[in-house]
Amino acid sequence: MIIILDNIRSLFNVGSIFRTADAAGVEKIYLCGITPTPTDRFGRIRPQLAKVSLGAERTMNWEYVESASKLVNKLKKDKFKILAVEQSKKSIPYLNLRIKKSDLNKIVLIFGNEVDGISEIILKKADKILEIPMSGKKESLNVSVSFGIVVFGLRYGNTKK
Repeated sequence: MIIILDNIRSLFNVGSIFRTADAAGVEKIYLCGITPTPTDRFGRIRPQLAKVSLGAERTMNWEYVESASKLVNKLKKDKFKILAVEQSKKSIPYLNLRIKKSDLNKIVLIFGNEVDGISEIILKKADKILEIPMSGKKESLNVSVSFGIVVFGLRYGNTKK
């Protein structure tokens, strides 16, 4: 499973996602747009990110790519299934997605900006748009919480042999 974080603003959210990605056995994280990388431009570890990731920033395979849109195009050509996690008229509950365990290595999950979500350009390129069903008065979750729910749901809950 590959992850794309597109325009995530918070160092703390990115750090939390790194830690959860490591626990879930994610293959690689692509950091796009304004998403902060684990190191600054001088190669120093960002303390806010490292505090939350607890070392996962050193063990997770990651890469910065400026354009998520171009990256999605490349991954689609490489036969990856693109899954955007976003509330949309076209979204389906992530619980309804059924995939084979063997197909997890060809899945890309995209998570977007904490305020604006995933851009329409990216959503149009997605094979499916997934959402987490909401029962309360709040209509969204923190991006790192959403990440944990969906990645573990796909890894352990929604897969079949």
